[in-house]
Amino acid sequence: MTEPTKTDHAYDGIEEYDNPLPGWWKWLFIASIVFCPFYWMYYHGDAEGRSIQDQYDVALSANTRLQFAEVGDLEPNRETIVRYTAKENWVKVGRIVFKTNCISCHGRDGEGKIGPNLTDEFYKNVTNIEDIAKVIAKGAGNNAMPAWSNRLHPNEIVLVSSYIATLRGTNVDGGKAPEGKEIDPWPQPPEEPDDETNGEADDPADSSDQ
Repeated sequence: MTEPTKTDHAYDGIEEYDNPLPGWWKWLFIASIVFCPFYWMYYHGDAEGRSIQDQYDVALSANTRLQFAEVGDLEPNRETIVRYTAKENWVKVGRIVFKTNCISCHGRDGEGKIGPNLTDEFYKNVTNIEDIAKVIAKGAGNNAMPAWSNRLHPNEIVLVSSYIATLRGTNVDGGKAPEGKEIDPWPQPPEEPDDETNGEADDPADSSDQ
């Protein structure tokens, strides 16, 4: 039996055998290298709902539904939608609803894909801010925009309407060409005291950690 080959160096008198790596180890290493790009594309590519952030947003949205009892039933009227455009904590919730359900047609930032651009000053089916909620709930354009009243909580419709209203005038890069007609500016939200005592919930994102 031949003596195993040793490396030509020693550390503190310790010598190492110069044996080849096992075949299974080499194939496992190669398979890992091949697997990595597919893993990255699946979880970090353009597909929505797969990344850790997307899964967190979904969990946060579910948690927020539990807090709707604290704000009661929000009416999809002008006053409510305008008021909630100024409530940053609830605008975040509207953004989550938008990201979860709307970006396939309207783009991640509202720039428009199949659906219209939501970041300019032109609208197809909206004349007043409360029309946003009507379009979301009932649909428009012969179902080109589907109705969401059976898929979203009424409060979610109000909050995503407020979020969409905040996108107006942001004019993000790569936005779709304007469609429809230019309309009057949204009403300004009323000023509210810093110490709110109307029973509304604190930041939903904060309570998700409790």
